[in-house]
Amino acid sequence: MAVAAPSASPAAQAGPAAHRPPAATPGEALASARLDAVRDDPAALRAFFRALPKGGELHNHLSGAVSTEYLVQLAAEDGLCIDTATTTAVVPPCGPGTRPATDARTDSAFRDKIIREWSMQDFPPGGNGHDHFFDTFGKFGEVTWRNRGKLLAEVADSVATQNQFYLETMVSPASEEAKKLAGEVGWDADLARLHGKLVAGGKLDKVVDAAVKEADGGDADFRTEARCGTAQARPGCGLAVRWISQVNRGSSNERVFTQMAVGMRLAERDPRFVAVNLVQPEDWDSSLANYRLQMRMLAYLRGVYPKAHVTLHSGELWPGLVKPEDLTFHIADAVNVAGAERIGHGVDLRHEDAWQDTAGTMADREIAVEVPFTSNAQILGVKGAEHPFETYRAFGVPVVLATDDPGVSRIDISHEYQYASRTYDLGYRDLKDLARASLEYAFLPGTSLWQGNPTRDGYRLVGPCRGERPGTAAPRPSCRRVLDASPKASAEWRQEAAFTAFEHRLPAARVTG
Repeated sequence: MAVAAPSASPAAQAGPAAHRPPAATPGEALASARLDAVRDDPAALRAFFRALPKGGELHNHLSGAVSTEYLVQLAAEDGLCIDTATTTAVVPPCGPGTRPATDARTDSAFRDKIIREWSMQDFPPGGNGHDHFFDTFGKFGEVTWRNRGKLLAEVADSVATQNQFYLETMVSPASEEAKKLAGEVGWDADLARLHGKLVAGGKLDKVVDAAVKEADGGDADFRTEARCGTAQARPGCGLAVRWISQVNRGSSNERVFTQMAVGMRLAERDPRFVAVNLVQPEDWDSSLANYRLQMRMLAYLRGVYPKAHVTLHSGELWPGLVKPEDLTFHIADAVNVAGAERIGHGVDLRHEDAWQDTAGTMADREIAVEVPFTSNAQILGVKGAEHPFETYRAFGVPVVLATDDPGVSRIDISHEYQYASRTYDLGYRDLKDLARASLEYAFLPGTSLWQGNPTRDGYRLVGPCRGERPGTAAPRPSCRRVLDASPKASAEWRQEAAFTAFEHRLPAARVTG
């Protein structure tokens, strides 16, 4: 059953509807009718959403994205041990209080216990989902840092087979090297002077070199694991992938600043890296105490590294989790101080001071909000009408659906689209525009296939491609030049062709009723 949208100002309500959408194409009408016909048929509905082209995955933590079963498999392959009290993976030899991870191959009860502790599987209603969710990462961390290439092969396959065309996933580049450098340099409240200490003598560049070498190794492992370039290449080989550098917001000030500098210098040097993002719980005492300082750090470094993008976990808070005063400014500061180009979660929007102004600014600047519904429900207990999804849309803020940590959450992107459609009564054309937004607001280089502000004005092809029908004919030379020059436009064109194919295919499952 759909929920009612929260009330908004008349100007806000006019936001996304300010343009008059063109009449539905015959293909859109067919797809809309098919969606309506299968809404009460779970198998057919699942097939519909799995086949639906769903743009890009922009909010994804690599370590939390693979299935828990695969992590258990890797733990066994790496010869790791499991602490029986905490279910934490630890290095061998397996002494008292531990068991070999290989035991999970034959002991189903042991395997099931690990899966429940490393994910949200069977998590009891009313339990502390917030702490259980975040605790999982420390339990399987010994597995994930060893297997970056293998993790990427799994995640890329999942994204590609979910009919997505692009992936931005988060990792912590050269984490140990950055930690060591931060310790050597120490803290200095003068950010310019602190940055000068980091770059002096090429120290920061040595950490960046280590990050590039680390990425090279991970990419090589990925290509081997995914069999890229062979006749047995896995689906993920054809997926465009970029990295976002994680910054551990709960760390010391010098380490946070150093990780930011490493990530932003990487983004200007290596095209595989596109942005930085702050991770770890936003409600930790240290995260709350240093939030405004961290926004100023990013503002300073954006002036030094203007080509690096910034997307921020912000507003992943809710009443009762933090004091009321901590709910009043996080998204606003991420937008207005740090200059974030996207916001992750943004759940506490309506609890912030002057939140309508913040939403208006996000709409005007096309600052997208990345929405992982299941994660928000599991961590914060926020869903349905309490979630600001409809408020963002009412103000004309670009909205992108995402999974966050699908392995931990036990979901996929098709689940998130289906949830959005069911909960907020979204039709096929709404879903299509959500998928388009996830490529439009990705950090893919090049010009867009769409003119102007498509969230405000509708998705209309740029001049050289106007009148073209992706998927039905080869583009004329002027449009072809746009596609050849822009990875972003090329990915968007590929998705439009996929929409054309999707809209005209036969139903994937029997319709009942």
